[in-house]
Amino acid sequence: MSFEKELQNWEKKVKESEKKVPPRNVPFTTISDMELPLLSTPKDLDEIGFDYLKDLGFPGEYPYTRGVQSNMYRGKLWTMRQFAGFSSPAETNKRFKLLLAQGQTGLSTAFDMPTLMGYDADSPKGQGEVGKCGVSISSIEDMEELFVGIPLGEVTTSMTINGPAIVILAMYFALAEKNGVPKEKIRGTLQNDILKEYIAQKEWLFPIRPAVALVTDTIEFGTEHYPNWNTVSISGYHIREAGATAVQELAFTLADGLGYVEECMKRGMDIDEFAPRLSFFFDIHNDFFEEIAKFRAARRIWAKLMREKYKAKNPKSWMLRTHAQTAGVSLTAQQPFNNIVRVAIQALAGVLGGVNSLHTNSMDETLALPTDEAVMIALRTQQIIAEETGVAHVADPLGGSYFIESLTHRVEKEAMDYINKIYEMGGIVEAVEKGYPQAEIANSAYRFQRQMETNDKVMVGVNKYKTIEAKRTMDTLYIDRSVEKKQADKVKALRARRDNAKWQSSIDQVKKDAEAGKNMMPSIIEAVKNYATLQEVCDTLRGVYGIYRDVGSF
Repeated sequence: MSFEKELQNWEKKVKESEKKVPPRNVPFTTISDMELPLLSTPKDLDEIGFDYLKDLGFPGEYPYTRGVQSNMYRGKLWTMRQFAGFSSPAETNKRFKLLLAQGQTGLSTAFDMPTLMGYDADSPKGQGEVGKCGVSISSIEDMEELFVGIPLGEVTTSMTINGPAIVILAMYFALAEKNGVPKEKIRGTLQNDILKEYIAQKEWLFPIRPAVALVTDTIEFGTEHYPNWNTVSISGYHIREAGATAVQELAFTLADGLGYVEECMKRGMDIDEFAPRLSFFFDIHNDFFEEIAKFRAARRIWAKLMREKYKAKNPKSWMLRTHAQTAGVSLTAQQPFNNIVRVAIQALAGVLGGVNSLHTNSMDETLALPTDEAVMIALRTQQIIAEETGVAHVADPLGGSYFIESLTHRVEKEAMDYINKIYEMGGIVEAVEKGYPQAEIANSAYRFQRQMETNDKVMVGVNKYKTIEAKRTMDTLYIDRSVEKKQADKVKALRARRDNAKWQSSIDQVKKDAEAGKNMMPSIIEAVKNYATLQEVCDTLRGVYGIYRDVGSF
């Protein structure tokens, strides 16, 4: 009997069975509302014209659907990072050393809100926030304290900062130079994705176009001087956390990346000079298979666009290398120990999706910055996946699954629909100025919230399986207010003892270069070497570029 006939017979049996046991009264969709079939078969692949070599291929080979390394995790496990940063540089330095001693293989730095917005620890605009959601960095002296005793030429460092990213990067490069570390040994990633700030996270300093130019400055400078540093991590994480669907996260993230590619090419840069050092950063949400499909589709889309549209010739330019982080927005204050389970499942999806670097959230991050114990559980989650489950032994073990391949195709197609619409608008900068991605995300966030309220979507412990909890006894990390005074006093003392003639000369040069439209990296590096503070550099740039006011999306 033919496959078609057998399939029809099975479908009849299903209908008969459902008369006796009806399907549960829930929407059978992904968390992003993609309709799901009861069963996937070879018919699904026939309908999309699936071609093994064209659509799937082999790991480490175009179109990289199955991963960017030929032997994947057999050769090298993903980099295990835990986001760390709180209080003073000295306290964060202790956390860094704890994590490195426990087997973490890369550092990931969180900065506090004043730093993220380009203000020093003694600024009135940062009162009450110093050291609260990350580490306080006002000067190169703080940067020295943050990394004391850590060999910058041996570890990779990730820094999650965007608006003033060029200044923080200048401090890091200046510190490495002071420590005598060769430029080619400096490895790590600066988030530095300002477009997603306007789209989602809303931590900006300057108007869109000069801000994008600063990102391009760092890519240009890094390409020439720091060959192993990723000067931008194009970030879908915050887009997803703001309420985007998986498809929107993928589409808007790749569109941001394409925007930076086009800006670099406008400066006359060869795509194969800078594209190999572009990196990405995605969220991993609760829908297990949708997330796996998203990572596979991301690599395929990027490879096709880089090779076919932008004519990159170096295979490394076609490779989408990505860090990923479990979904902070999925963590719940209710029944917080449930978050350990959520994070484990999300992390497994990231590994099966072929990520290159992974951060697992701590169970208590919905309540406060994580405690040492919670951080260790999150790190051990990755290590158990790597060492005990066996999933790292096989490259892309879900490859060829009728369901996974058809879902990957659907995610790719819907993401490309968004990307093509953005091309029609003139590119991502124009789309952001019009508020297009912002409005799409706002609509999705509203729809999801309504689904939660009607129980069409479930979060265990929140709108289903709720319990009456006793007074919470979980310990959380407390940042003492004395940190703010200590950090403020430090920056004031720095200003009092520095060579003001050298400082003034370097700040004047920053202003001149900004007015002339020059690459800003050299003058900012020189300024921070002369102990210009973060805010002093940012205020100088604000004086030239102005500040940004959000147009709003409703």
